[in-house]
Amino acid sequence: MSIPVHPANSLLSTSPVRLAAEQERRKKRLTGILSQDLPTLPAYVMDLNALLSSPTVDLKKVGKVIRTDPSLSAQVLRLCNSALFGLRRRVISIEQAAILLGTDRLRTLVLTCSLMQFAGKRVPGPQLIAFWQHSFLTGLLSERIARQIDYFEKEQAYLCGLLHDIGQLPLSILVLEEEAKNRRLPPSNWLDNVALEREYFGMDHCKVGRWMAVAWNFMPSFIDVFEYHHAPERAEHDPYLVGIVATADQFLMTQVAPAELLPVSEVSTEAASSETGDVPGLSSEASACAGTAPIPDVPPGTEPPSFIQKCLPRLSEAERQALMEMLQTEYIHLLPLVQLGIANANSVAEETANS
Repeated sequence: MSIPVHPANSLLSTSPVRLAAEQERRKKRLTGILSQDLPTLPAYVMDLNALLSSPTVDLKKVGKVIRTDPSLSAQVLRLCNSALFGLRRRVISIEQAAILLGTDRLRTLVLTCSLMQFAGKRVPGPQLIAFWQHSFLTGLLSERIARQIDYFEKEQAYLCGLLHDIGQLPLSILVLEEEAKNRRLPPSNWLDNVALEREYFGMDHCKVGRWMAVAWNFMPSFIDVFEYHHAPERAEHDPYLVGIVATADQFLMTQVAPAELLPVSEVSTEAASSETGDVPGLSSEASACAGTAPIPDVPPGTEPPSFIQKCLPRLSEAERQALMEMLQTEYIHLLPLVQLGIANANSVAEETANS
């Protein structure tokens, strides 16, 4: 994914000694952010995901968890009462909202809202929106991949995809600090480029993500994904899970063009109205407006992109072809859903902050 930053100052006029000293200073500050300023992930994030991933969803338990966060409750109810659904009655119950939204949409909305609150105090809105759009699409596509290839931990695939780039947030915080002090900035394309990240920060977002996962006491398989989603062949605990997330991440890197998220009022009502994310295909014009490049068709018999073979080497060519076709279809279906959830969450978060 890509988040716009101001262009970096030229590195050519600075001596290697000074560059090394600046890198060491930034590395120490990044370590300080991780050891002292790292916030706690809300406990209900994992609880809600588990509840909403159950074959039989207990709406009473879901409502009870959501109501522990007033801001989250307001965001869920606002979405149900928006013009999107055209309801004649006002929805006032979280349980009723859960039924109307559907499990997939509610889970996406809840996790978006809670995690945007977690990071929103330190990273500007436009950067956060671009970050979460990529993250949620990766999570949803990872879950679809897990379902298609019969990976048994579909819930883990979703959460790992959602959180795989979490190590980028401390890096963005540090860049903003450097900018505020008129210091040298990284190249404009630094984000998700591990080589440029190491050169500027002294470590990359994969190592930072591992640090955060350990601090949050995540399972070893999560740590694997955070650290090795750019190098799935190096995974130690669950190479298949890392390969699933890496496939979703790489697919999105080839399809999504950097752009700001559309305001919720501009998201197609028809496209966003499906409760399961099954929406009509977007035209090339709608796709361009949504901040994406039109997805090219893969003709029958054409070999799928090499990243699928690298990430999931056990799949046959036919399985890789079927997987690529599924990713293309699901991407078009899921994009409006994710945009709608993030736009609503961001709007309510801003209103809450200003109230």
